[in-house]
Amino acid sequence: MTEKTQEDLKEKVLDPNELIVYQGGSVVSRMLVYKPAGTITLFAFDTGEGLSEHTAPYDAIVTIIDGEAEITIAGREFHVRKGQMIIMPAHIPHAVRAVQRFRMMLTMIHA
Repeated sequence: MTEKTQEDLKEKVLDPNELIVYQGGSVVSRMLVYKPAGTITLFAFDTGEGLSEHTAPYDAIVTIIDGEAEITIAGREFHVRKGQMIIMPAHIPHAVRAVQRFRMMLTMIHA
């Protein structure tokens, strides 16, 4: 895996809620870090939008930075709100849905 060229955000004080904006009827994403060791991506989900059930080869740590989400892991639903986080285990089916508009930071460590 090669490192992608992207905006340099190093050595800057960042507010994740200002780095990504909501768009009506959409899911928006913005990758902040893309390294062989892992990724950090911001997402903004409009109400009712989501990501259908899927799996990932690595554990995925979701931190809610605004709003509220319903996250399903192996068929079990979790309501996660601003300031909370949840770990979605590798190779286990999971899905994400916006109960209300929400922003999240997704951290994946490739190990």
